[in-house]
Amino acid sequence: MPFSVFISYSHHDRELRKELEKHLSNLKRQNIVTAWYDRDISPGTEWQSQIIEHLTTDQIILLLISADFMASDFCYSMEMTQAIARHDANQARVLPIILRPTDWRGAPFAKLKVLPTDGKAVTRWPTHDDAFEDIVQGIREAIADLTKQGTPPNP
Repeated sequence: MPFSVFISYSHHDRELRKELEKHLSNLKRQNIVTAWYDRDISPGTEWQSQIIEHLTTDQIILLLISADFMASDFCYSMEMTQAIARHDANQARVLPIILRPTDWRGAPFAKLKVLPTDGKAVTRWPTHDDAFEDIVQGIREAIADLTKQGTPPNP
């Protein structure tokens, strides 16, 4: 069974989220992860309850950090706050991913090792592909660590 991954992002970062999802394809094809984000919500369903359900059950939570994420009350106050609470309770692994340069020092997730390497924003890498390759390797490391700790994938 694959590890379930929740992607929290600002809609202003939709294009970068799409790029990340392409780079997650190999992990998906190998049945290592499944990824979910708010665009997977079916029309006519209650969107907020769907988000809360995934925030409370998915094992890995990716926070796609940008100035727009930091400015979003929903992303910052609801999604990130709940993600960090689950991380602190050892119920989920939170992986902050710095998409675009922004001041994130002192944020609740700043205590965590961020991706890509050294917290260099995706948009500052020579290419986005270079950054996303680094991020996927970090996700693989996190999954290996979770597996070593005996955390089973979602049934």
